[in-house]
Amino acid sequence: MTGERAVVLLSGGLDSATVLAMAKDQGYSCYVLSFDYGQRSLTELNAARAVAIDAGVVEHRVLRLNLEDFGGSALTDPSMSMPESETGEAQEGVIPLTYVPARNTVFLSLALGWAEVLDASAIFIGVNAVDYSGYPDCRPEFIRAFEAMAALATRQGVEGKPIRIHTPLIDLTKAEIIQAGVSLGMDYAKTVSCYQADDEGRACGRCDSCRLRAKGFEQAGVTDPTHYQS
Repeated sequence: MTGERAVVLLSGGLDSATVLAMAKDQGYSCYVLSFDYGQRSLTELNAARAVAIDAGVVEHRVLRLNLEDFGGSALTDPSMSMPESETGEAQEGVIPLTYVPARNTVFLSLALGWAEVLDASAIFIGVNAVDYSGYPDCRPEFIRAFEAMAALATRQGVEGKPIRIHTPLIDLTKAEIIQAGVSLGMDYAKTVSCYQADDEGRACGRCDSCRLRAKGFEQAGVTDPTHYQS
């Protein structure tokens, strides 16, 4: 164990669950933060609880945010149609309708506040610039800028102990993420990635997230444990 504390952002999906396993493997004492932000599928929060318990984290908190009050995303505004592309890949230069305005900025800011209270040295987040290249808040440039801001805006930063933002998945493909998680004993059957999973956590198999996930398991050569709607 490193003896250091880390705040890990956990949605209940495949990527964030893998990041939690990586943080644990690196010896961090993990304090997990999830958000009920008005997303269509709340079953991912049930998945987050199951993953956190399985990982034996120190503490898991779920914060309620009302981002649906703003809307502007297919994830938080039911009047917008959920994209169901054939390729499951973001178009270059096009920000997907599933982008939630400023979501990662808000999430990281709250994680930063908790990290300061805990005297944590790190925040882990499962952003990925390969499969989700259309999301502006998943880019390395954004993470570097937020880390620089955090060093200026926090007591720990001013005292010379800046909190580091760890993004171990940022340059990995979905297949590489899955392979890394499997090597750490990750049980992906407990995770929910679907943007519109039903009340039992079963995936639709049609949204972009489902397509990327299925393609990842296929390319990784790993049996897909996802529970799909019949």
